[in-house]
Amino acid sequence: MSYFLLKWGEKMIRVFVVEDDPMVASLNQMYINQVPGFECAGTASNVVEARMLIEQKEAELVLLDVYMPGESGLELLKEIRGAEKKLDVILITAASENDQIQQALRFGAIDYLIKPFEFDRLKGALIRYQQHFAVFNQKQQVNQQEIDLLFSQSNQPDQQIQIPKGLTRNTLELVIDIIKSKGEKAFATDEIAGEADISRVSIRKYLKFLTAVHYLEETLIYGVGRPVYQYQIKNKNMSAADFDL
Repeated sequence: MSYFLLKWGEKMIRVFVVEDDPMVASLNQMYINQVPGFECAGTASNVVEARMLIEQKEAELVLLDVYMPGESGLELLKEIRGAEKKLDVILITAASENDQIQQALRFGAIDYLIKPFEFDRLKGALIRYQQHFAVFNQKQQVNQQEIDLLFSQSNQPDQQIQIPKGLTRNTLELVIDIIKSKGEKAFATDEIAGEADISRVSIRKYLKFLTAVHYLEETLIYGVGRPVYQYQIKNKNMSAADFDL
């Protein structure tokens, strides 16, 4: 991994945040500034403001929400590509619609985050971007080996994922076995807690961990009473053997 720890001189990678929810925008700005080598260079609450921001200031990356009042983030992404601006885009949305994701990829989005996402997921997206950015902006020429390393890295998981302190392998294996029995069916924390005969608080920790390592997909469901998190298997190929104490 040391191959990728290249710095783009002393200059930070500048990021625009385009998000209509002020609280979410502030949180994303804080997240960006916590990742070494990145800084938030400006914020906009809609596509009109984003156009002005892009014209008035410089940045390398845009964290762009799809659903906003007026025009959508996808429209802005199309404009950025049509104008051939040297500006990369990470799209954010509360929906996981296949057509929308495919459209975003066709217009050159480098990543696609589905709300609600954890800080580690955004951090991972920024670090991957930083790795690509460092290679292509520090060298006049890039050889085939460097290209292969860059494009294969995102598809190669670490040999084993470290289990955080406070979680145990036996309980993790039990939770994964119960989850696999659900197949493609969505489930809630209480359901797993009941079948495992383990407290809801403890099960929640395992589900949050499995979401952070992209084994599960987490969705916040609003209904009568308090909102409920539901989960579904996201990575069917992952098993307890992928984790290490």
